[in-house]
Amino acid sequence: MDRFWLKNYPEGVPADIDPNQYSSLVQLLEEAFAKYRDRNAYVCFGKTISFGEIDEMSKHFAAWLQSKGLAKGDRVAIMMPNLLQYPVALAGVLRAGLTVVNVNPLYTARELEHQLKDSGAKAIVILENFVATLQQVIGKSQVEHVVLCAFGDLLGAPAGAAPEPPLPDAIRFNAMLAEGSRLPFRPVALTHEDVAFLQYTGGTTGLSKGATLVHRNVIANVLQSEAWMQPALTNPKRGSPPEQLNFVCALPLYHIFAMTVCCLLGMRVGGLNILIPNPRDPAALIKEIRPYKVHMFPAVNTLYNALANNAEFCALDWSGLRVCNGGGMAVQGAVAELWLRVTGCPICEGYGLSETSPSAVCNPTDTDEYNGTIGLPMPSTEIAILNDAGDPVPLGERGEIAIRGPQVMSGYWRQPGETANVMTPDGFFKSGDIGVMDSRGYVKIVDRKKDMILVSGFNVYPNEVEDVIAACPGVLECAAIGVPDENSGEVVKVFIVKKDKGLTAGDVMGYAAQHLTGYKKPKYVEFRAELPKTNVGKILRRELRDAELKKAAVPS
Repeated sequence: MDRFWLKNYPEGVPADIDPNQYSSLVQLLEEAFAKYRDRNAYVCFGKTISFGEIDEMSKHFAAWLQSKGLAKGDRVAIMMPNLLQYPVALAGVLRAGLTVVNVNPLYTARELEHQLKDSGAKAIVILENFVATLQQVIGKSQVEHVVLCAFGDLLGAPAGAAPEPPLPDAIRFNAMLAEGSRLPFRPVALTHEDVAFLQYTGGTTGLSKGATLVHRNVIANVLQSEAWMQPALTNPKRGSPPEQLNFVCALPLYHIFAMTVCCLLGMRVGGLNILIPNPRDPAALIKEIRPYKVHMFPAVNTLYNALANNAEFCALDWSGLRVCNGGGMAVQGAVAELWLRVTGCPICEGYGLSETSPSAVCNPTDTDEYNGTIGLPMPSTEIAILNDAGDPVPLGERGEIAIRGPQVMSGYWRQPGETANVMTPDGFFKSGDIGVMDSRGYVKIVDRKKDMILVSGFNVYPNEVEDVIAACPGVLECAAIGVPDENSGEVVKVFIVKKDKGLTAGDVMGYAAQHLTGYKKPKYVEFRAELPKTNVGKILRRELRDAELKKAAVPS
């Protein structure tokens, strides 16, 4: 495949990376533990742990897991927010030769039961606040071992008698580490093709599926991400490269975006990750990051927007900020402009999925320009835009974005049929997203196939509508969906959270008329106090659509 986009790469970014420099993620982690042993690796609630401490504690955890009879390839679930225990558990599971199953801690019992049963997890590390959910389903799963975490673990709290675990056979995190310290740790030989993560998709189209990410996939994406950020670090306009990179880890570690771009990339480069357990609490977030000169701030559009509109956040010193990776949802032009004005650092929008570890495409980090695209294919990555028959379309035409590269999953866990549905014979993963590629190789995402609105036979893409409405004065957040209409099949409806209380539907309609052609203009405007979102902060259009369909089904 002609990778013509390479000529538009920033200086210093290689065409390819070499995942073979590590035999496994464990080798990458152990190199970091040795190289940066005395550096702090994570901080949370004011307590820091060093690379050397993670090395020792993760060995103890691995030894404990091995003593329980867990064998190479067995699955261990981790169900907690961003806490110091997370990187310890992550490294311990991998060093024991096991597979990490990342679990959203806010899952309902139904969702947790599906993920535990589907993965076949034999152990779980869980914050005790969520044990009530586990209690409802543990008897229906294969889980035999439960490690309970508390907010006070690893925070240097005075030792005392820990309360009895709410599950009788569970063990508390600190007790597990103490037990593991007296047990032998047996290193496990791992290869690129061993499974590192089962990363479950959001399940927006049905039951969630486990994207099987082998060690090669995640190693590749860490190295791709590292290569891509180099121009921002070496740009003389932004000063000398810092001795240690400070990452804001506000995205949840159970999500592949934070796992790769914060946790594992941070380990690889010897960075400090500032863990934010609850990014929806801006006061707590600001308190955590205030003592540090922040260099890396990956986030989603909604978090950038909320913070850039927060006066206390805007007053912080952002002179050290080098890279802001925007992903998970479309970055809106109005948000990108405001963020740049507040921090002096551009949002480099990228794109990826759980199935691609996640990063596949990203805008260069050496420019301040917002261009409305998701950027160029990353090193060692090929992008094709395919029609419904699976053939490439000409440049500039819409089609399904397909991705080939070392970061693409090996398949869906124990679902060969689902895997066959998304993989082409020549190894491209079909994303389900519609996009176009221009003559420079830049990709613009148009929308998810299922989100497309059909108005009198014309395609309307919600991202385009939302980008316009978000720039309307007085709008804080917005979402666009299609609702039934007897004349045109569907029409556009927008849901808006106000920044200016005086904003009216007429104001929005008038602004839209200036920037959108007739069939793209919203016919309905509804103001809300908030919009439904995932725990990562992505707006859930599906929930809005479902609610509208229910209303339409009720007889008048």
